[in-house]
Amino acid sequence: MAKVESFSLNHLKVKAPYVRIAGNEENADGAKIRKFDLRLIQPNQGAIPTAALHSLEHLLAVNIRDYLDGVIDISPMGCRTGFYLICWGQPSVREVRDALVKVLELALDAERVEATDARSCGNYRDHSLFGAKEYARDILKQGISLDPFERIFD
Repeated sequence: MAKVESFSLNHLKVKAPYVRIAGNEENADGAKIRKFDLRLIQPNQGAIPTAALHSLEHLLAVNIRDYLDGVIDISPMGCRTGFYLICWGQPSVREVRDALVKVLELALDAERVEATDARSCGNYRDHSLFGAKEYARDILKQGISLDPFERIFD
């Protein structure tokens, strides 16, 4: 049975919001990818409603590439407490956190969410820019830690 990294994380001890490295992979040719856990909500104490999460996903997908090189994918967690980010190379936790902060700040001023029509989105009716802004504001107010177990900002 394959080991799932996130299932070995003690969700009772983490202190969200935070960014952490959730995995590193390298293929036979030496290409490296890094997976990040962008935890925005405290596990088992809350969840981002799907419409707000979906809009945050679109806002992150469109904007994070402007602040972080090598982004392959950003996807919401099934528990709705954050996102997984996969990147080429080995960006640092600080680089990812800083990019995430910039995109959440952009979300506060967003007037619309990109790609919310039936042609470009698989569930285009399930979006909430208002909800995305409310969660972005709350997350930024708390600050995003560089460590999942201690509130470290610098």
